[in-house]
Amino acid sequence: MAQSVFMAGTLIGGIVLGGLSDRFGRKPILSCSYLLLAASGSGAAFSPTLAIYMVLRFLCGFSIAGVTLSTVILNVEWMSTQLRAIMTVGLGYFYTFGQFILPGLAYIIPQWRWLQLTVSVPFFAFFLLSWWIPESIRWMVLSGKSLKALKILRWVAAFNGKKEEGEKLSLEELKLDLQKEISLAKAKYSIADLFRTPILRRVTFCLSLAWFSTGFAYYSLAMGVEEFGVNLYLLQVIFGGVDIPAKFLTILSMSYLGRHTTEVAALLLAGGAILALIFVPSDLQILRTVLAVFGKGCLSSSFSCLFLYTSELYPTVIRQTGMGISNVLTRMGSMTAPLVRITGELHPFIPNLIFGTITLLGSGASLFLPETLNQPLPETIEDVEKWSPRTKEPKQEPDAEKDAQGIPLQPCGPGLGPS
Repeated sequence: MAQSVFMAGTLIGGIVLGGLSDRFGRKPILSCSYLLLAASGSGAAFSPTLAIYMVLRFLCGFSIAGVTLSTVILNVEWMSTQLRAIMTVGLGYFYTFGQFILPGLAYIIPQWRWLQLTVSVPFFAFFLLSWWIPESIRWMVLSGKSLKALKILRWVAAFNGKKEEGEKLSLEELKLDLQKEISLAKAKYSIADLFRTPILRRVTFCLSLAWFSTGFAYYSLAMGVEEFGVNLYLLQVIFGGVDIPAKFLTILSMSYLGRHTTEVAALLLAGGAILALIFVPSDLQILRTVLAVFGKGCLSSSFSCLFLYTSELYPTVIRQTGMGISNVLTRMGSMTAPLVRITGELHPFIPNLIFGTITLLGSGASLFLPETLNQPLPETIEDVEKWSPRTKEPKQEPDAEKDAQGIPLQPCGPGLGPS
């Protein structure tokens, strides 16, 4: 129950804090989320009743959604196209390090209250450090804070050893570079805009299924570690360890093969591994553990890819909205996973059959997403429409036909005419 309540908090947090981030900025939401996470997590350690404990766990999930969304958006809006994939997966490695540290702490600190307090107090330090993170330049200019944006850009230039280049920046040049975004800020967008055009409808539907299946299958493995007959602490370390090679391969795959191929392959392999568990007897615990660890690694790759892929597929005007909807879908998957495990009481193979099938459906849906490798970050809905091959072909075919029809007839050379 507490786990479901926690996931419900991340679900509501993604909806509420996504909109607040667009209104008040990425940095304030990030800092406030860290403070709320530190306070609610520490308070949960002193909960006198289960009801109070679950309320505080709900707030923990709520604040984690704010941390995740703000971090992803700041990364996308600050990093260059070439570094975006590396930084996205690099941030994911810190999640992996957390999975390494937690089993060790749980082994050393068996009392849950002291463990809860130990993992929560450091977030007070993260709250203080978050104020050092610069605000998104795009958001500041769109919010009419161009002077502050210029100061931050000059500070970043000086930090990177390019102080002279930073001093040459002017307010007029900054506004000229972001003139398109400034004009777009006057328009109001909502969730309905995610379904306005055919390609956006396709992107939203396919991403929703990919996010849902990833969260659905990921938490099915993460919450069922006791089924594999291996020491609980050791298995948690192994589950964290598989992320290291998985995310490294994700960087290479996204950078060279593309986001589209990476996402399809990750979900396809994960679904196959989960379905394979159906045919492995329960007494072959090592083989079952290997399949589970492999599937979990593929799902970690899917998460890493989806965070970057989603932010690149949605244009700036609805990017935060799209990320919020994606967060909702993956949390719905994580909340549904424990309920599906109950079907194992009817027959042991039913949960894995459902988890594996849904994961394969997510892989199939990802096939219909456009590639974003080396593509500029879209600003408007029209920019996304240009990615559709259907919008390009009709323009090219008539021109080709006209060119073919305009070629003058050439006289036949000797020996080439009719006999």
